[in-house]
Amino acid sequence: MARLRDCLFRLTVTIRSLLFWSLVYCYCGLCASIYLLKLLWSIGKGPAQTFRRVAREHPPACLNDPSLGTHCYVRIKDSGLRFHYVATGERGKPLMLLLHGFPEFWYSWRHQLREFKSEYRVVALDLRGYGETDAPIHRESYKLDCLITDVKDILDSLGYSKCVLIGHDWGGMIAWLIAICYPEMVMKLIVINFPHPNVFTEYILRHPAQLFKSSHYYFFQIPWFPEFMFSINDFKALKHLFTSHSTGIGRKGCRLTTEDLEAYIYVFSQPGALNGPINHYRNIFSCLPLKHHMVTTPTLLLWGEKDAFMEAEMAEVTKIYVKNYFRLTILSDVSHWLQQEQPDIVNKLIWTFLKEETRRKD
Repeated sequence: MARLRDCLFRLTVTIRSLLFWSLVYCYCGLCASIYLLKLLWSIGKGPAQTFRRVAREHPPACLNDPSLGTHCYVRIKDSGLRFHYVATGERGKPLMLLLHGFPEFWYSWRHQLREFKSEYRVVALDLRGYGETDAPIHRESYKLDCLITDVKDILDSLGYSKCVLIGHDWGGMIAWLIAICYPEMVMKLIVINFPHPNVFTEYILRHPAQLFKSSHYYFFQIPWFPEFMFSINDFKALKHLFTSHSTGIGRKGCRLTTEDLEAYIYVFSQPGALNGPINHYRNIFSCLPLKHHMVTTPTLLLWGEKDAFMEAEMAEVTKIYVKNYFRLTILSDVSHWLQQEQPDIVNKLIWTFLKEETRRKD
């Protein structure tokens, strides 16, 4: 009888796995077909415009603004990778480590670099494969284990054993994983617009609307084609993400200036600059769901209600995975790009959370 139950359990797991990967690959094919149609439509309207690409050899002045901090580099001994980060605030103060999302880089934290330097050593990192940080060629180099180890090694290299950890979007995913795997490293956890990883994987399989909103996760599984689609029409897709009515910063928000937008295009228009960022996504389905998933760190989750990529219901469910103080704040009429769109409100909420005395839940 026990052997029969064991066989049935293994069969159930196998069937679920087959169904899961069938869904992944079918949706990859569907997304590829849709984007191929978009490409053909663009070529039909104007082939010269479709393949036009402006050379950008010099960075916009905003990327070297001294008020944002100092550009620094550190080479990690074990991986051999050189990481770029911008740091501000006095050395020796508590560390605040900022992890950006996609398609972003350290500059997405410009408002927070200026705000928190009075009481923290603030470090905005370019994640593995982004910006001036080294970008390994092979997709296996972007597994979640590697990304977690990167953050641990960065802390060690900076001379810190713990930090206030803040992550947005994909950086929020990494921040959750750091808090799960190395809770002793995180004094307080702040995540912006990304639910607990297990909530994300469970919700996306049960809610077709979220499956549609997360279509880029599936599209990015395809080799080279996503990078190509981002680059056509002089990176029109990148501009669209930040400025369109459907996915961009809201009308009431702090909109990107022309120079801000050019900073993003400059970074991602460099040769091979999209390979690393998209490779982050090419390992996600083999790494989730997590075996260990409870968070024991005081946690603040900030969410833009008008997020075009994440449904707000996931934020509510996240609290069951936090066995400590947990605060959720959902901002109405705010998009996915929360810390850039409403920096004053976000900074105030972070300050309030940091100054609170929090205690562990029973």
